[in-house]
Amino acid sequence: MSKAIALVLISAVASVYAADTPWPQFRGPGGRGVAEGVDLPERWSKTENISWRVAVPGTGWSSPIVAGGRVFVTSVVSDTETEKPTRGLYFGGERPASSAEHRWMITAVEIATGRIAWTREAHKAVPGFARHLKNSYASETPVTDGERVYVSFGNIGLFCYDLNGTLLWSHKADPMRMRNAWGTAASPVLHDGRLYLVNDNDQQSYVSAIDARTGRTLWRVARDEGSNWSTPFVWQHAGRTELVTTGTQKVRSYALDGKPLWELRGMSSIVIPTPFSAHDLLFISSGYVGDTHRPAYAIRPGAAGDITVGAPASDKYVAWYQPQGGPYNPSPLVYGDIYYTLYDRGFFTAHDARTGKEIYGKQRIDATAGAFTASPWAYNGKIFAASEDGVTYVIRAGEKYELLGKNSLDEFTMASPAVADNSLIMRTADALYRITAKK
Repeated sequence: MSKAIALVLISAVASVYAADTPWPQFRGPGGRGVAEGVDLPERWSKTENISWRVAVPGTGWSSPIVAGGRVFVTSVVSDTETEKPTRGLYFGGERPASSAEHRWMITAVEIATGRIAWTREAHKAVPGFARHLKNSYASETPVTDGERVYVSFGNIGLFCYDLNGTLLWSHKADPMRMRNAWGTAASPVLHDGRLYLVNDNDQQSYVSAIDARTGRTLWRVARDEGSNWSTPFVWQHAGRTELVTTGTQKVRSYALDGKPLWELRGMSSIVIPTPFSAHDLLFISSGYVGDTHRPAYAIRPGAAGDITVGAPASDKYVAWYQPQGGPYNPSPLVYGDIYYTLYDRGFFTAHDARTGKEIYGKQRIDATAGAFTASPWAYNGKIFAASEDGVTYVIRAGEKYELLGKNSLDEFTMASPAVADNSLIMRTADALYRITAKK
């Protein structure tokens, strides 16, 4: 692909995802992690290009979202628990249910100044259920329609606030048992006045649709699934709009009334990355590091029934398939014509988004890089990958791998950032940052 064509394609993406638009959900508009804007920052440190830094009380790995000139972020506060997670992939992170009182919080921060506009306590209790040390009790990212903020706290419940912090409605949840007591993480999605939630657990999994204005449950469908941590995706294409959910047993797509449309078997034994679409294809993946089968798929619109690789319909609807192409925690990224994958252990690959053909194989980002949990993002012809060490690696987008630089905040981080108001909003274990390109 020529540089001229690449620039045209990137410009096409830019026309949809502009840096001065809100960032309403996990990974922003379309759940793709892509924005554009000439004023977006490409270099920063703890002192360079920092507009503000504000401490957010408590712990949480939800991503920040942006609407109405404010950044919204969730956390859970405990005055007695101070244990911090170890970086990297490891066993033994299971912790028993806490006996300490916790407070589930949502905080709104003025994006212009960093001033905390308001903080609300959604719930206060002893949790009564456990989590993995690297998880938190506030790992689900909120979603907004620009008028309200919808906050899911997994096993605690769902809460709706207006942008000024007034609670409009809430639903308490019945805590469900999760695999190995690791806790929850799947975020809600919003489409056409409805919230869609997937609750995959080891008791009774389900997917539900909720009226965003009233909080009324419109439908709820049981799922034959165990625990998963993947956020669902509303896929809009020329033929229809469908709700895509990934799971260990099956990938399932539902019509917006909850009726099944198609399914695909063959994911890894733990499913975390979020589906998304580009170039009229749906991209799904899962890559638990302990499995040999770590797949990535590109699916064409219009599927029905079983499209599992090897099934009769798969040739028609599976555009391409890589048996070992899926990452564990980070969601992949399509930027321009290229499908990029960031692996937890610090490797990076590029494939043709339409065909799956390899452009370049696994590249070690940096010999000193630690683990990666946050999903990559892109703007201005560059890919950004933040390690758990708080170092963001800047990679040139295109057919040749090139590391352009690295920017360090030197603070533990696992949250994917937001891009809005010509700035980058990053969350670390200690604080929330607004990073801008100073002129």
